Amino acid sequence: MTSTAHRPDRGSPGRDETPDERADRRWTDLLQELRVAQTGVQILFGFLLAVVFQPRFAELSDTDRTIYVVTVVLGSATAAALIGPVSYHRLLTGRRLKPQTVTWASRMTVVGLVLLFCTMCSALLLILRVALHNSVALWLVGGMALWFLICWFVFPAWALARSSSTHDR
Repeated sequence: MTSTAHRPDRGSPGRDETPDERADRRWTDLLQELRVAQTGVQILFGFLLAVVFQPRFAELSDTDRTIYVVTVVLGSATAAALIGPVSYHRLLTGRRLKPQTVTWASRMTVVGLVLLFCTMCSALLLILRVALHNSVALWLVGGMALWFLICWFVFPAWALARSSSTHDR
């Protein structure tokens, strides 16, 4: 066990770790989160790329083709944002910038999650328009978009607000 004399944040609530130890832990946590998101994005993006080569693609309306193009561009941007932290880390490794790397990689991941939200909604819109041929598709996409927002952003924001109000007491 390391001596507590070298720990600048000793006595503060939370973990007893140095800024470098905190950065290492946060980086490891972020990598685990990225592995889940990256796998899903890569599979979705792969399927999206294959759609254009299907015989039925030629039958899509101009609107559906536009939705497809937007979805592919969003998928590409999502992949870039969620794979970006790996490149960021690799290019900055050994330069004693781990805390800054973790901060920027975390921000890039949040951008990736927002782009993933947009990609998922756009892909759902395309699929449901083709499958249903009516306005029910918009309602279903709206419902799913709301569900994604709740699961991905509202619940964490609510937990953070509850945690903040508990610490303020």
